[in-house]
Amino acid sequence: MKDTRKCGENRQLHKEGYLQEDRVELEGNAGALSISSTSEKEANDGKGYAKGLLEEILDRDNMNKAFKRVKSNKGKPGIDGMTVDELLPFLKENGEHIRQAIMEGTYSPKPVKRVEIPKSDGGVRLLGIPTVLDRVIQQAIAQVLSPIYEKEFSDNSYGFRPGRDAHQAIRKCKEYIEAGYNWTVDIDLAKYFDTVNHDKLMRLVSERIKDGRVLSLIRKYLQSGVMINGVVIDTEEGTPQGGNISPLLSNIMLNELDKELTKRGLKFCRYADDCNIHVKSRKAAERVMASITRFLEEELRLKVNKEKSAVDRPWKLKFLGFSFYWKKNGTGIRVHPKSVKKLKAKLKAVTGRSNAMGVKKRIARLRQIITGWVNYFGIADMGRTVKELDEWLRRRIRMCYWKRWKKIKTRYDNLVKLGIDEQKAREYSNTRKGYWRISNSPILTRALTNERLKKQGFPTITERYLLVH
Repeated sequence: MKDTRKCGENRQLHKEGYLQEDRVELEGNAGALSISSTSEKEANDGKGYAKGLLEEILDRDNMNKAFKRVKSNKGKPGIDGMTVDELLPFLKENGEHIRQAIMEGTYSPKPVKRVEIPKSDGGVRLLGIPTVLDRVIQQAIAQVLSPIYEKEFSDNSYGFRPGRDAHQAIRKCKEYIEAGYNWTVDIDLAKYFDTVNHDKLMRLVSERIKDGRVLSLIRKYLQSGVMINGVVIDTEEGTPQGGNISPLLSNIMLNELDKELTKRGLKFCRYADDCNIHVKSRKAAERVMASITRFLEEELRLKVNKEKSAVDRPWKLKFLGFSFYWKKNGTGIRVHPKSVKKLKAKLKAVTGRSNAMGVKKRIARLRQIITGWVNYFGIADMGRTVKELDEWLRRRIRMCYWKRWKKIKTRYDNLVKLGIDEQKAREYSNTRKGYWRISNSPILTRALTNERLKKQGFPTITERYLLVH
């Protein structure tokens, strides 16, 4: 029996079975969480969602849905070390008392585990990993609050919203550019998720949410702290990336920006904290940049990164990994060179000559990377780009084979087996040329043809691109 874990001074959980069907529990189906409601839901009072909202959050069906979502997302454990697979037995024993603690306002979220994700520019992105239990509770909150705020969010907001994605944002930008709005104000918020003002955010949330218990619970999550190298540090601002409720809170805050831009009649696309505003002249763009920067910093208490923010033509900027270009019949979408560079870095790591992974594993990993990348960037016009990438990737794969063969005899035997005459095979197997140089040689290209590599199972970017474009 797993030891019940204390999540604060007042959160002592005792054993109490509450699932209805053991078979269902094991299968991870409905009934995984029975934190059920004992009060009736109260309707919208016209001004905001009042008492009864917490009961709706803790409703059995809503909590089960949240549990399944967290389980399907998997993810690493938080500071308590509890895994997703360990969560169900824990909730079976302690779920009712967790619910009671939340209802009474005595529940204390655990601090998030702080991890650093390297960025391509050399910096790091700070990510917070809540405990799996807190992820379920946050997800349950988000599921109830999201429909409330969806009615108020702008049509020009595309990030972290149901039925909306980055592709829609890019296509909308394309429409603006083709309509003559071909100057772009690219606003970059400095460490947005880490700098959100709690008081300002909670005031915005409280305009719609009137259940004080829900407001208190959200604030607790904002102030739960982060653990860095075993030391808990208070969080006085920010909504850490990684929390299930953070995307919604982000949109609630930046919806104020959307409303301001809409009020001014501006054309814009926003995806989370990435926002592009489209205007018809440089002068107008510079004016908008100055006034919107003041609004963000003075009204929303956010910090604009003036070094990364820019006023320029859209084909010179990057938005969500894409850019644009002029073509004969309008505006085309292309992959930004930095996005191509990131892909090559990933492929290079998998095909590095010092990487000792087996062929099957390497093929599987390449297929995973290529599928994900093309599924996202496939809306862009990049026929020539993917062709060049494939040529480069094939060369790297040949280099891996050459490194794998390593010994002179092994190289000789494989070259002969692949149809190279003995003299040439002997000559090349004894060469002192470097791995990368030999990978582009006529001999190795003839031995390891594209067709042979394809039969081995190695994917091509071009084939995937033709399927989705």
